Amino acid sequence: MRLLLLGGTEFVGRAVAEAALAHGWDVTVFHRGRHAPVAGVRSLHGDRTAPDGLTALADGGSWDLVVDTWSAAPRAVRDAARLLRDRAERYAYVSSCSVYAWPQPAGYTEDAPVVEGASADADQTDYARDKRGGELAVLDAFGADRSLLVRAGLILGPYENIGRLPWWLGRVARGGRVLAPGPRDLPLQYVDVRDLARWTLGAGLHGPYNLVSPPGHTTMGELLDACVTVTGSKAELCWTDPDTVLAAGIAPWTGLPVWVPPNTDLHTTLHGADTSRATAAGLRCRPVTETVADTWHWLRETGGVAPQRPDRPTPGIDEETERKALAAAGCG
Repeated sequence: MRLLLLGGTEFVGRAVAEAALAHGWDVTVFHRGRHAPVAGVRSLHGDRTAPDGLTALADGGSWDLVVDTWSAAPRAVRDAARLLRDRAERYAYVSSCSVYAWPQPAGYTEDAPVVEGASADADQTDYARDKRGGELAVLDAFGADRSLLVRAGLILGPYENIGRLPWWLGRVARGGRVLAPGPRDLPLQYVDVRDLARWTLGAGLHGPYNLVSPPGHTTMGELLDACVTVTGSKAELCWTDPDTVLAAGIAPWTGLPVWVPPNTDLHTTLHGADTSRATAAGLRCRPVTETVADTWHWLRETGGVAPQRPDRPTPGIDEETERKALAAAGCG
């Protein structure tokens, strides 16, 4: 199999490249050259946002599958898809569950309404419309029967450059009393980046798929317990009710990464997608303990500092905010 990977040097792209090489695929990676690609791939350089930025792709070459992880201006996906539509069999676009109109009830499927106002021709707008615009660009160039729309939810695992799980691991590793946002049994959905990569390469499918673990695959308690275990820390998890966390001015999702209050639109939309279609199509999700352990192993190899995408906010809270919240919770 011949794979063209558009953006294959960080997080999702890197995981896709490694999975393809492990299966003996011939892998070409098109990237800007800012980060070293996985050893064993053919590397092409270009900047999709620049005039003539796709020149390196223009001269020959054909592929069985294109995987595109772009998350900015949809017109960049449009230009690449148009260039490749007669030279690739299928196009898999790593999209997001953010394309659905907000909010969604628990159990929403791929048939749920999507955001309005997205366009394949647009410059960068907001994340939801950019991802939906990317979907429209792929569908326009490759048609519905040759386009796979991978609507990922929360993505965790090695190489994470958003900082969510790395923040928790770093915080727990420091020890002491850790503000743990409750309830412990709060259900979470996420997909390990390696499970996403493996499924995307092996699917051979078309259409949209909510690609995330089944609802309740793990809980906030299981996630943080795994962080304590793998780091060998003597941290004490101080479970705190949601109202106390919010009263401390801590933003859900970003202040304490992954966590959002239960029984809210935020929780049902971020952790309540129906994933039966992807599961029926072969998605298998490894246990949270494996995701956390492998991320910690990778993080230690990097010297304990994870890469951070400059276009994403740095997650987490500072020590003073945590101290005050712990005191309010009676854990000071």
